[in-house]
Amino acid sequence: MSSSASAPAHHILKEACSAVGLDCDGAEPLRLAENQIWRLPGRRVIARISRAGQSDAAAREVRVARWLAQENLAAVRLVDVEQPVEIDGRPVTFWVELPPQQHGSVEDVAQLLAQLHSLPMPAINLGYLDPFVRVGERLHAATTIPDADKQWLHALHRDLAAAWAERPAGLPDRAVHGDAWPGNIVRTADGVLMMDLERFSVGPPEWDLVSTAVRAKTTGAVSAREYDRFCAVYGHDVTAWEGYPVLARARELRMVTYAAQHAARNAGWRSQAQYRIDCLRGRSGPRPWSWPGIL
Repeated sequence: MSSSASAPAHHILKEACSAVGLDCDGAEPLRLAENQIWRLPGRRVIARISRAGQSDAAAREVRVARWLAQENLAAVRLVDVEQPVEIDGRPVTFWVELPPQQHGSVEDVAQLLAQLHSLPMPAINLGYLDPFVRVGERLHAATTIPDADKQWLHALHRDLAAAWAERPAGLPDRAVHGDAWPGNIVRTADGVLMMDLERFSVGPPEWDLVSTAVRAKTTGAVSAREYDRFCAVYGHDVTAWEGYPVLARARELRMVTYAAQHAARNAGWRSQAQYRIDCLRGRSGPRPWSWPGIL
């Protein structure tokens, strides 16, 4: 990431707040990265400045948040202003600040996914799920992994994309979260709610279920007992579906390329990135493997 990408975007924040009638004097930066998160003073308002080129995604996220509010599904809520606001090509959105939170449980994830997938298809443009979003971009950025491994991952990407296009029939398409794991299903004093709505799309509900299944069957982060509870609460075991291996391997590929991309910027992650590649290539024994989280 260039230094300019993570420099404080004070002028963007100021102009965006001015456009919607909010005061940003004394705003506190919570995260300065490609996407910047700011807390506005005394208002319980969080401003999110997305990276350039994300205008469509920000507009979709706003549509999703409004739809979830109409359906009374517990999720992050928008501040009641006209948004998103675009300043210098960067979209800005405004959210009600959450109280202190912690990751949800596996059962919390199942509960909210069951509620989400029971909703009728929304009359908003969500686009169709792409399980390989940013995989090619991440591989391009993975400059520290051996060329032979990178070529193998590109080939796996092509094979899985073809298998995804020919996947067996499963549950009816629904609005799906796209990145459903306990970090995005959080628990506050007010209860459990859904956040990080940027990957919402239309697609197979199995994609949302695969995240937890992979954490049980691939990475070992979820115990067998926890996974049984997840299936009981949701009412379906995605691993029994014949299309599961394709979606699971797509999720694994995303996790590997995420690590590989970050390894190019942080030497401390290089051994973990290589270990994940070795696992996929059959060099580290059968699943489940132990993949610690990378933040």
